[in-house]
Amino acid sequence: MIVLGVVLLIIGFVAKIAIVWTLGILAIVVGAVLAIAGTAGREIGGRRHWY
Repeated sequence: MIVLGVVLLIIGFVAKIAIVWTLGILAIVVGAVLAIAGTAGREIGGRRHWY
């Protein structure tokens, strides 16, 4: 999710499309929250592990 956000940020910056830039920021924030929740041992989506 974080990688997707970074890719969207780069595409939005190069193409100068504001909505893609905004979606990139949102994807990074959501990815960071999920990563922090996952490392804290919380279940995400009803699963303890995603592997």
